[in-house]
Amino acid sequence: MFVRSAARGAALVAVPGAAPLAGSARAPTPAVAYAGTISGEGWSTPANMITAGRTIAAVGLACAALAAGSLRLLLMAYVVYWVLDIADGAVARRFDHETRLGAVFDITADRASSLLCVAALVMIRPGLAVPLGIYVIEFAVVDTMLSLGFLAFAVKGPNDMHLVDATLWRWNWSPPAKAVNTASIVLLCLLGHPALASLSAVGVLALKLWSCQRLRTAMSHAEPGPR
Repeated sequence: MFVRSAARGAALVAVPGAAPLAGSARAPTPAVAYAGTISGEGWSTPANMITAGRTIAAVGLACAALAAGSLRLLLMAYVVYWVLDIADGAVARRFDHETRLGAVFDITADRASSLLCVAALVMIRPGLAVPLGIYVIEFAVVDTMLSLGFLAFAVKGPNDMHLVDATLWRWNWSPPAKAVNTASIVLLCLLGHPALASLSAVGVLALKLWSCQRLRTAMSHAEPGPR
């Protein structure tokens, strides 16, 4: 079980011996729990610099695609966004620079890049408005709330949510889940399958709503302390 430490503003800390949620997986020892806070973390990590750079580049390319109605520029924006989104996480893990601040930055940067890319894609191919509209609700609203839920627990980011609930992590933040839940909808749109993209978007939205309810249950097992 995770509870808040007594110190004001401290993150949650692990309590050994507490029973986990059904269907969840916990850290083997309390030592893996993260007791740091965002206020004590720095911005200038290599991973955060990659996140900043790829967001500026992807947003710039998406805006250019939107202005010019260029599918080529839009594809370039998506490549920069997706490839460097993988890279910043890999760098953070490789050099042990994962932070809660970096996770929040990554989550918000993803939305900036994705929403501008979606706007450009709808402008270039108006027939994709329905699946991409569902995707915007799923990704920019529901999944944002879900992804920021990690802040209620003693973990550095969504990638560590297997320490809280293995099922929730497996369906939302494992590498296959992230690829399918996000890229599949956009790729189906780019390949000219709006009906399949709509079905996929509705399915992912349903999954995210179910996940939010499961996350709420997990949060109810954490005992908030002084703020």
